[in-house]
Amino acid sequence: MSDIRDASWFAEKLTDRTIRGIAIETSALIRAGALPVGTKLPPIRDLAFALGISPATLSEAWSELRRQKIISGRGRNGTWVSGDRFVAQPARLASAGHYGEHVLDLTSAGPDVELLPKLEQAMAYGASAEKLNSYERSRILPELEAAVRASWPYEPEAFLATNGGYNAVYTLINALVMPGASVAIEDPTGMRLLDILEDRGARIIPVTCDEHGPLPSSLEDAMKYRPVAFVFQPRMHSVTGQTVSSSRMQSLAEILRGKDTLIVEDDGVADISAAPRQSMGQLYPDRVIHILSFSKTHGPDLRLAVLSSSRAIIDQIQSYRSFSSGWTSRILQSAAAWLLCDPATAACLDHARTIYDHRRAALIDALAERGVPALHGAGLCAWIPISSEPFAMVTLAARGIAVNPGAKFSILPSSHLRVVTATLSDRREEVADAIALAAVHT
Repeated sequence: MSDIRDASWFAEKLTDRTIRGIAIETSALIRAGALPVGTKLPPIRDLAFALGISPATLSEAWSELRRQKIISGRGRNGTWVSGDRFVAQPARLASAGHYGEHVLDLTSAGPDVELLPKLEQAMAYGASAEKLNSYERSRILPELEAAVRASWPYEPEAFLATNGGYNAVYTLINALVMPGASVAIEDPTGMRLLDILEDRGARIIPVTCDEHGPLPSSLEDAMKYRPVAFVFQPRMHSVTGQTVSSSRMQSLAEILRGKDTLIVEDDGVADISAAPRQSMGQLYPDRVIHILSFSKTHGPDLRLAVLSSSRAIIDQIQSYRSFSSGWTSRILQSAAAWLLCDPATAACLDHARTIYDHRRAALIDALAERGVPALHGAGLCAWIPISSEPFAMVTLAARGIAVNPGAKFSILPSSHLRVVTATLSDRREEVADAIALAAVHT
């Protein structure tokens, strides 16, 4: 027979009544053996009453533990302790498969390595960076700041170099967003952005999108939850390949007028997009955080992104970074500055953009010929509507093709596939045939 702990027992043991606090303290009780595997947890309403919190708060805490496989079950059958380890992991990223050579893997939206600029000269230049090997916590090298200012979409107070785009988002979310706070984010969005917000214990408020960007009506609805931040991709959406139109940008900016919501602009695909860079920074310089990543354009091993904001916000982010590395490699910053000023690198990026656009457009055209509608756009992947994600995934897997289901990029019901086109240099017709079979499920 399993052990049972009643609500009063929990009320004595749990001191932090926040979502994250309940999850962490409960996991500590499990690790310590106070809640052995097999223990039945009290009903949510009973325990919430004993803790003096809402059932919704406790339900969110239990969902966090359920994601980590620490507890299982729900509803009338009750909830049980099923594991004794609390190991945070990015659920969506961690669910990525490992495929053999016989599988055409169209899941990872990275650049085609053959289209990236050569790094030899840049790295040699970087090895002579200013104050190399100093332990001084440098926020950004002056030469890198000068190089990015030339094309930055507004004039910010301060810049910060980070170890890649997702590192920038992870750092600012942990520095500026308290666990349990609401964060509005476009839907769909990057799966790693959702992983970061879930790890922080944020309440994710989806803002639905069309081909012009986040819908103003959806953002207005999201603002009713008083989100501490709104995260979106203003230049090119990494999942759908669409760009926020200038008129839509103006509408969104008007909705955000007079609010204190942080505005996080994530330009993760960067100059793979031919669209001009845009920002609300000129309107709201005190609360815009604009991020530019160089992973897709100049190479993921540069591990480099630059963000801008007010000095006060940069100070907060840098203060959080001081608990870890404290600064980004001066070698990599200097190498990136060299690449940004190199004409041959600029030509290489122009060539890569043309190839990526051709590969994506060719797949969309092939699908249209087979009766599968998908929006033209740009970037490294395509967002393709289908009838049933499970059916489509099984159908493609049976033909040796791996893609991602749309559910990984959304917290709303989804009926899409995210298909990487960046490396689809051949086998396009084969992929289009397979998707056409997978798209219709009756």
